[in-house]
Amino acid sequence: MTTIKIVGVPEHFNLPWLLCLENDEFEAENIDLQWTNVPEGTGKMCQMLRDKETDIAVILTEGIVKDIIAGNPSKIVQVYVQSPLIWGIHVAANSKYKKLSDLENTKPAISRLGSGSHLMSIVNANNENWKTDNLKFEIVNTIDGAVEALTNQTADYFMWERFMTKPLVDKGIFRKIASCPTPWPCFVIAVREEILEKDPNIIDKILKIINNTTSEFKEIPSINKTLSLKYNLKIKDIEEWLSLTEWSQDQLSEKMLNKVQNQLFELSIIDKKVTFEAVVR
Repeated sequence: MTTIKIVGVPEHFNLPWLLCLENDEFEAENIDLQWTNVPEGTGKMCQMLRDKETDIAVILTEGIVKDIIAGNPSKIVQVYVQSPLIWGIHVAANSKYKKLSDLENTKPAISRLGSGSHLMSIVNANNENWKTDNLKFEIVNTIDGAVEALTNQTADYFMWERFMTKPLVDKGIFRKIASCPTPWPCFVIAVREEILEKDPNIIDKILKIINNTTSEFKEIPSINKTLSLKYNLKIKDIEEWLSLTEWSQDQLSEKMLNKVQNQLFELSIIDKKVTFEAVVR
């Protein structure tokens, strides 16, 4: 039995992995796949790859591209979710800010530096023609930290996947004032290079198993109810999310990698661009 450690966010996107684990599909291939939820998100998972605390990460595209360019010894082996991530832009329910333009020169809460919430707050500011070099951030680690920061006014707004934050909007804790979709596929699967060199066949088997599940995921009977119960989301929200979400079984294209790199470079999130081979297996 080969032990492989994998991390991902505790969100609806990753239910296919949990289903495969529940069904012992990896075990059947002599793989002990050990899943760990990382609520802190992409910045934390990048660090875990660097520190050899995990072998695989299901991770935001822009975050891992940035970190590989910065020296993370990992490679993208596949796109996991092809559709964009729709980031909700949230303020505290009683905030004085009513529309997106009100947030210029205010402070975003982010989970940590290098996270999706960090990078996408820069992308969003650029989209709105705000000065991105003026941005100051409040690091909050998790969504619970963001609730605290917005409630206590140590930060002004928070960007997070809009369906996962919908319960906070429904409870009257957050108010969503806008959305900002990523201009690229949202999640990829990244693997440490050491593991790719040592166990390439194991990684291929893992990808085959997860791809079989994601390709049929929407057809699983009552999957909307399963997702609703597990992630505390309303059925109508889950159904909308399912209609917008497309999983992938393909590799990231060179054209798409260049699009990501060009935008990150333009925003000074990365200080150089690298070859396709440096990032993608």
